[in-house]
Amino acid sequence: MKTANLAIVFTDIQGFSERTSRQTLEENQRLLRVHGDLLIPIFRSFGGRIIKSIGDAFLVTFESPTQAVLSGMAIQDRLWGYNRSAPDAERLDVRVAINVGEVRLESQDVFGEPVNIAARVESIAEAGEVFFTEAVYLAMNKAEVPSREVGTFELKGIPGRIRVFRVPRAPYRVETPAPELARAEPPASPEQPPFGNLALARVPEVALTPPSHVAERLVRGTRTALLAVKSPRAWPLPPRVLALGGAALALVLVVGLGLFLRGSPVASAITSVAEAPTPREKGERAEVARRLIAEQDAGPGEREWWTGQLEEALERPREAIRHYTAAAKAGETQAPARLVELLGDKGCTARAEAAEALGALKWRPARSALETLAKEGGPGDSRGLFGCNSRGAAEDALKRLGR
Repeated sequence: MKTANLAIVFTDIQGFSERTSRQTLEENQRLLRVHGDLLIPIFRSFGGRIIKSIGDAFLVTFESPTQAVLSGMAIQDRLWGYNRSAPDAERLDVRVAINVGEVRLESQDVFGEPVNIAARVESIAEAGEVFFTEAVYLAMNKAEVPSREVGTFELKGIPGRIRVFRVPRAPYRVETPAPELARAEPPASPEQPPFGNLALARVPEVALTPPSHVAERLVRGTRTALLAVKSPRAWPLPPRVLALGGAALALVLVVGLGLFLRGSPVASAITSVAEAPTPREKGERAEVARRLIAEQDAGPGEREWWTGQLEEALERPREAIRHYTAAAKAGETQAPARLVELLGDKGCTARAEAAEALGALKWRPARSALETLAKEGGPGDSRGLFGCNSRGAAEDALKRLGR
């Protein structure tokens, strides 16, 4: 088991779930695109590694707790500048929560109590603020990052009480104030960034203009879920598999239709392949999609991801699974989730190979869906010597996960 001592950053948009129910799909799409365009370059500029994004939420890791806090400050100052000219319906009020500790690294994901604590701190963080734990406070460079104690909290599911700090609003001295001055913080001025651009000034201007594929990275997970719903190969998933996505899947479906219909050029090209009326036209459109994928300013993981999507549009799930597996190995975080969805494919071979891939990747979040498949099987399963047995493939995958 591989472990590392990392700073864990959670961010989300305040009130986003409620907004999705009263905004149009196009408005939700635009909000998520702008959100990613504003935040992703900052994460990368401070050395952050984006582990996953679900809807409006990001989970990012940093090797340096100081850089993690600085990234949070830069995010809030950049959003302050954006919100000054944005209509009320397009404002982005984001919460940032940070913790540090030893986490387990498994299949391009992170696990452990430090992650759970960061998530709980996010639940008490306020929009526009940067909250962090005492562990971060003790580890960070206090000459670079100002701090002020918020209080000590009992967090759900976390033993003991957690001491929480925040970055105070500018103007401030870059040092921790004495306890007797804790209430002397001046009110934030609407005419200056909340954290005085102390961190944002460190980000190169060129980094603040992300390439177009950054927005595509935000929407590809939603398009994946819709492709699964649209595909004629899908069969009704067992309730426990459906529960795997929970509220996140519901959000994907609410926001995703607009993204699916109005997505990136690559997504649109793949959609056109799935909708081609004749085999010849399907092949011609597939060649166009392959060229677009090759032209993307992206790493191998992302290209493998898009190729997997294309293979699904061509109704070749086995080939899609091969590309999704390669994408996951290259660090593409959405690929394992798509493999879990393919455990519900109506084709036994696709289910079996998806299970085999998840076992080889040792992707532990797939455990619940694999247990369901191992118990219930699916269409076309055979227990005989010959034929397909997705139930058995799921059992073998669970053994690789350490069942």
